[in-house]
Amino acid sequence: MDALSDVLKSTRLEGAVYLNAEFTAPWCIESRYGLDSIRRRLENADHVVFFHFFFDGGAKVPLAGGGVIDVEAGDLVLFPQGDDQRMGSDLRMVPDEFGTFVDDAQKDAEVIHLRHGGGGAPTRVVCGYIALSRSMSRPLFDCLPPVVRIPVGDGPGAGLLRELVRAGVRESSQAGPGASSLLAKLSELLFVEAMRRYAESMPPEAKGWLAGVRDLHVGRALAAIHAEPHATWTVDRLARQAGISRSALAERFVSLLGEPPMKYLARWRLALAAQELRSAREPIVRIAERAGYDSESAFSRAFRREFGAPPATWRRARLT
Repeated sequence: MDALSDVLKSTRLEGAVYLNAEFTAPWCIESRYGLDSIRRRLENADHVVFFHFFFDGGAKVPLAGGGVIDVEAGDLVLFPQGDDQRMGSDLRMVPDEFGTFVDDAQKDAEVIHLRHGGGGAPTRVVCGYIALSRSMSRPLFDCLPPVVRIPVGDGPGAGLLRELVRAGVRESSQAGPGASSLLAKLSELLFVEAMRRYAESMPPEAKGWLAGVRDLHVGRALAAIHAEPHATWTVDRLARQAGISRSALAERFVSLLGEPPMKYLARWRLALAAQELRSAREPIVRIAERAGYDSESAFSRAFRREFGAPPATWRRARLT
């Protein structure tokens, strides 16, 4: 299994589609539909990624540092950091805040269906989210910008994806059995497809975790680490897996990911330990042993450096 698939699998994605909308020009909206809203459905979520899939029409999305992203039909737009989301046909307008124009009768619906705007050219968009563990997904999200536009394209795979989303929205409007589960799986599918396409579109000189995954040799080392995180890895053994010399692997790893292989391995083991602390009542000393630490005190010091609190304190805060 490749490292991207393994990280996405280990993050235990949970998601949903929450909006099926038609916006008509001119329009401009701003949404602060954030993590607190998601916790009403998924109380253990500690990070949320919002996405918007444009069936027809388009929009403009402003960037925090200036500039604008032009979105077209068939594009998928992600907000990986869960930031406030603003978009519209005309960004010079004062944005309408999402929620102020939603009927009270719909606010608690699984999927909100609405039409909003000035009555001109339509833009049809389906919006959803993915909730996940921040500690497990940090390698991925540390390398993503605040807004990501991904052209899904017009190939056979893209057509199937659009039809699946349309079918899911139809199911939600009819409130048929299993509709919520279907929409959750669709949101996961959209997110995974987005990450794959984003990795493929990165320029050759790109740095970061996704660039490492794409690299022939570093990608092999990452895949080995994620497939067997508790194995007795050394740089020599990883280099043999990667088909490259020890020194060359270390150099490429630092160049792309900003840290050496063994430090990356230690951080990933701590992320796995954090996941175990959240989901099980197992003694901390056992979790420490699996993470490669000879003593609970050494594990506690490393965990505190990584997450800002000792394991016991961190666990209590997330189980209460």
